[in-house]
Amino acid sequence: MPPPPPSMAPSALPSRTFHRRHPLPSPAPPPPPPSTVPCCVSRRRAAAQLLLSAGLLTAVSSSSPPALAARRGRRTIAPEDYASTPDGLKYYDLIEGKGPTAEKGSTVQVHFDCIYRSITVVSSREAKLLAGNRSIAQPYVFTVGSLPGKERKRDFADTANGLFSAQASPKPPRAMYMITEGMKVGGKRRVIVPPDLGYGKKGQGEIPADASFELDIELLEVIPPTDS
Repeated sequence: MPPPPPSMAPSALPSRTFHRRHPLPSPAPPPPPPSTVPCCVSRRRAAAQLLLSAGLLTAVSSSSPPALAARRGRRTIAPEDYASTPDGLKYYDLIEGKGPTAEKGSTVQVHFDCIYRSITVVSSREAKLLAGNRSIAQPYVFTVGSLPGKERKRDFADTANGLFSAQASPKPPRAMYMITEGMKVGGKRRVIVPPDLGYGKKGQGEIPADASFELDIELLEVIPPTDS
């Protein structure tokens, strides 16, 4: 008897099992971008908050910033502490001298500084030599109560420092010829110079026209007037 046909034999291949596919989980949303500072003002605010949290800003902001004059070591004088001359000049003696007194007609040596908006604009401590392009602190010599500028018209002098004018210092204001009277050697005086006794309508350097400024005077030497 012949064998059964091959189609009737059991299959040797493994059966396939179909599994139900589950949906994949949705991806997590991306994290928000880091906050950015929109402008410089926000950056300052962020820095202030950082300092505030560290306890540093309170110590800084509790005291008002010092004046420019104080930061530069200059003494600040209250307006009510100034004395007045009959001419209306306001002055304050920073240091009372103990030497001879400058009288009208006396020849004096001084150092002076003209300060405008806390900046020294004109100073005898920065006199310019005509030879060598150097600077020296040459005292200014004049006669108390004399007309301004008369002493600047003397001849040139040749000294160990080089060829320079007898008055190499910048031009002082008119008020200095008046307010030095009564000072003593070693004294320092501060003056509020009005425009009419300062540099007037022309100005001087960085001092504009019709401007008031401070004048600091240090009296170095007094030569009494000679009897004529």
